[in-house]
Amino acid sequence: MLPTALKVLARRTPAYSRAASTSAKGVSALLQKNPEDVVITFAKRTAMGRAKKGQLKDTPVDELLHALFKATLETTKLDPAKIEDIFVGTCHPPSPLYISRAAALASGIPAEVPIATVNRLCSSGLQAIRSIAQAIQMGSISLGVAVGVESMSLNPRPTPEVVDAVKANSQADDCIQPMGWTSEMVAQAYNVSREKQDHYAMFSHSRAQIALEKGIFAEEIIPIELKGKVVSVDDTIRKGVTLESLAGLKSAFEWGDRRSTAGNSAGVGDGAAICILTTRKRAEAEGFEILGKYVASTFVGVEPRYMGISPVAAIPKILEQTGLTREDIDVFEINEAFASQWAYCIEELQVPIEKINPNGGSMALTHPLGMTGVRQVVTGLAELRRRDAKFLCTSMCVGSGMGGAAVFVNEGRS
Repeated sequence: MLPTALKVLARRTPAYSRAASTSAKGVSALLQKNPEDVVITFAKRTAMGRAKKGQLKDTPVDELLHALFKATLETTKLDPAKIEDIFVGTCHPPSPLYISRAAALASGIPAEVPIATVNRLCSSGLQAIRSIAQAIQMGSISLGVAVGVESMSLNPRPTPEVVDAVKANSQADDCIQPMGWTSEMVAQAYNVSREKQDHYAMFSHSRAQIALEKGIFAEEIIPIELKGKVVSVDDTIRKGVTLESLAGLKSAFEWGDRRSTAGNSAGVGDGAAICILTTRKRAEAEGFEILGKYVASTFVGVEPRYMGISPVAAIPKILEQTGLTREDIDVFEINEAFASQWAYCIEELQVPIEKINPNGGSMALTHPLGMTGVRQVVTGLAELRRRDAKFLCTSMCVGSGMGGAAVFVNEGRS
């Protein structure tokens, strides 16, 4: 049981506004194929780059989007006039709607195709997917595009500013604190030692290095052209990471007991990811390859000070909504904001580590905030294809004290 102060603050919502809930529940029902299903026909990501140092450090969000839209249209041969809406999840670029719309137009997407941007911090990409999926479920559109993108090199997290009357509320003050502070608060409250954090971080670094060496990420990356050069391989994965090298890193922050380091925290980086969603009926009619099915998504609120624990609330909620158990899920993609919260969540959820982030996560790969929610779906569906497995659950903690989770079904073949 969580202490009273840490209990989840998720509010009940009326039935008509539930989080893209599905009427079908349980394994058998969710594996059925119906004409009105929301399916994913394309799911790719760009290679990622280290913030300030990597291959995308001088690439602004509009340039990233422009390159990704162009590469997607060229690869899929999709008539861009058939796109009925676009949602872009992104957090910190200035004037995000203007630059997203400009990038779409420059890539050949007609002016008649509308676009929107959404910011739910670390879950912005998932929110973009959810927004398109819900529009399809409601019958407002039958084909849309969800994108997640971030340049943390050029648009790092700005310091939130609130008036004194707001700041006087302790939860309000907690919710605007730096993410590193929340990591240290989780480590302190749940006694997640530096040694344990490094132990869990090693899973991410070692798995990512193996995946890179095997060429696994090439299956999910769409090469993009920037300034005359093709970008197609992540430059974020550090080779040769060991427990000894992790133990030798200095603390990254000055708060708490200073247990977080650059090695056991998510990397700061740049990148973008994209999914095309439509109805099964339309996909079959137009001959689109179906990679997977969107089932449902949900968001929760938790005590802001302990932001990182939110997957412990979000995952059980989405499993209950879909009638699934932890055992039914073949792959979990749980974002690694910090090893403090990731270790706590894994142990509290009691999910076998073999099922979680099998090719590493944000501690090794990096965490471009707006991109991650889409990147997890791209990565997870690709892994399910390799395993010939069915169910994916994605989840992430969200700055300010929230969390998200979603369930997808694999229908692709390796």
